[in-house]
Amino acid sequence: MVDTSKILDHAQVVDVNGEHVGIVDHLDGEDKIKLAKSDPEAGGKHHLIPISWVKDVDDNKVVLSKSKSDVEKEWQSV
Repeated sequence: MVDTSKILDHAQVVDVNGEHVGIVDHLDGEDKIKLAKSDPEAGGKHHLIPISWVKDVDDNKVVLSKSKSDVEKEWQSV
C-alpha cells in the first residue's frame, strides 16, 4: 500500500510508461485521487482514480500501475 501522505496536491500523475495522465487536485476520502479539471488532458472534467492504482510516489510525481488508455477507460468522471 502506498503512503497517501506523499500524494501532494498539484502533483503530476503519470501512467506505468511515464505518460502524463493528469494533475492531482486533492485526495477524495481515503481511497481516491481527484484529478484537476483544469489539466488539458481532463477535458474540463474532474476524474476520480482509486489509490489502488498507484504504484509509486516519487519526487512529487504519482506513478500508476496502468497504461493511460486503461486509466481513461476506467476512471470515474465527476
